[in-house]
Amino acid sequence: MDEFDFIKKIKQKYYYQSNLEKGIGDDAAVFNHSNGSLVTAVDMFVEDVHFSQQTMSPWDIGYKSLAANLSDMAAMGAIPKYYLVAISIPKLLPKTKAKEIFYGMKSLANKYKIDLIGGDTVSGEQLTISITIIGQINKHVRYRHLAKENDIVFVTGTLGDSVAGLYILKNSHTEYIEQAYFIKRHQQPMPRVNFANALSEIPRIALNDISDGIANEATEIAEASNVSLHLKAKNIPIRKSLLQFKDEQRFKWTYFGGEDFELLGTVSRDNWQKIQKIAGRTNTQITEVGTVSNKNPGKVFLYNEEKLPILLEKDGYTHLQ
Repeated sequence: MDEFDFIKKIKQKYYYQSNLEKGIGDDAAVFNHSNGSLVTAVDMFVEDVHFSQQTMSPWDIGYKSLAANLSDMAAMGAIPKYYLVAISIPKLLPKTKAKEIFYGMKSLANKYKIDLIGGDTVSGEQLTISITIIGQINKHVRYRHLAKENDIVFVTGTLGDSVAGLYILKNSHTEYIEQAYFIKRHQQPMPRVNFANALSEIPRIALNDISDGIANEATEIAEASNVSLHLKAKNIPIRKSLLQFKDEQRFKWTYFGGEDFELLGTVSRDNWQKIQKIAGRTNTQITEVGTVSNKNPGKVFLYNEEKLPILLEKDGYTHLQ
């Protein structure tokens, strides 16, 4: 059983609260409030599972922990407002380092004007951080189940960068092209909050943040929408300097690497030019990578230069495996 199977097992069959719009099954939960729909999500980060002090400073750990939550808000089309932090601090961790973790969070919180409003602090054997984030919907919720036939599939930024950065950090005996760029993409990813919120005038978009690899996130949209996604390998955006690595590494990092915290989405062809203009205004790289079909629902296919389809398995990083 992996984490997704486990989540399905514990998911409630029905909800008691009538104001709940969406419970388990998307990047965040959504519920009605007198001032509109609110969104909340929680993520936990465990040392030597999600991060290592050998490859990240305490400041980077705090920054990236909050960035992951902000990426969930972006995927839902929400404006982040508040966050709470529960942290387990090992007794041997210096207080200065513990403070640096929160300074890293604060640097990103200041950028998006979100407030730290509470949490909990305990001592423990392992450094563990749990962040709960609360946001407000900016006009339309961006659910995974909103993809429709003939939609354009798009992705922001470039893929595979974060895992490349981790590889470089673990293999520092060699010099790499654009080494600093890849390391920063791993340690300090930039969630696509501004781009996602600028899409508010477009009524229907399916979005998912790329935290576990595009193969995994694309399959989640395909399953939730009961459609299939057809991706063109030549269109998948990668950094040119990623070509310095072996073909096998590039393929694995691009499709299954994760932690790029880019956005994968689908939108009607009628609204594609609007999205391109919004991407230009928000200085966001955006690429058309495929289409949506009603055939073979729940599947994702990758087409190579010979136009031969490969079934792209849902095989990004998952816990409990």
